[in-house]
Amino acid sequence: MMEWFDSHCHVDEEGFDGDREEVLGRMRESGVTRFAVIGSDRETSAHAIAFAKAHAGAVAVGGWHPHEAKRFREEDLEIVGRWFREGDIRAIGEIGLDYHYDLSPREVQREVCRKQMALAWELGAPVAYHIREAHADMLEIMKEMKGRLTGGIIHCFSGSAEIAKEYLKLGYYISFAGPLTFKKAPKLQEAARLIPRDRLLIETDSPYMAPEPVRGRRNEPANVRYVGLKLAELRGESPEEVAAYTTENARKVYGI
Repeated sequence: MMEWFDSHCHVDEEGFDGDREEVLGRMRESGVTRFAVIGSDRETSAHAIAFAKAHAGAVAVGGWHPHEAKRFREEDLEIVGRWFREGDIRAIGEIGLDYHYDLSPREVQREVCRKQMALAWELGAPVAYHIREAHADMLEIMKEMKGRLTGGIIHCFSGSAEIAKEYLKLGYYISFAGPLTFKKAPKLQEAARLIPRDRLLIETDSPYMAPEPVRGRRNEPANVRYVGLKLAELRGESPEEVAAYTTENARKVYGI
């Protein structure tokens, strides 16, 4: 059986409380042997850490999501730093900018993002980025901090091939989620064809972003295979190749 790595999911969240064991069972049956659970603030990151410690194949990522940036406090940097130094998290994230919902003021999002990027540089930690309708500002910040970037993942990539190339120049992996499978996603699909195989990841972002053919339902890690199969179709590669190199890339970025 092919082995898949869901590089970004939220299967630890309460929306899975009613049937989590069934969800994890389907995940294993579909060949997903590794998965990353991601925090968005102090509490959810701590929960992701506890979940990863209790479940084989899981790794945790912790940090402050742009939605939660308005609640960030300076002492949170010390906590995130300790988590990474002690091996509780494998990357800092998901951090970044979200100009779609603007749940935190944009200037606050940018400030909190910069602080966490600086912490990542201090620790040598990879970063998982959430970037929605904010690629121009995010690239500007990254280029300002170019000498202090540590690499990591552009999670649930939503840009064009041209934007992907800019992130690649800065040393990042590009991760595709369910939208890659949608019929009206020509820019995403063009980007997926052009990115070198040693910089590609796949994810579900479950319970969000369900791919075809399960679009509209609650997403879960087992569905990462649909993203991988679409990637194989677009690139003229076998599913086995895609499963192998996306899993290897995820292991590299998370230090497994």
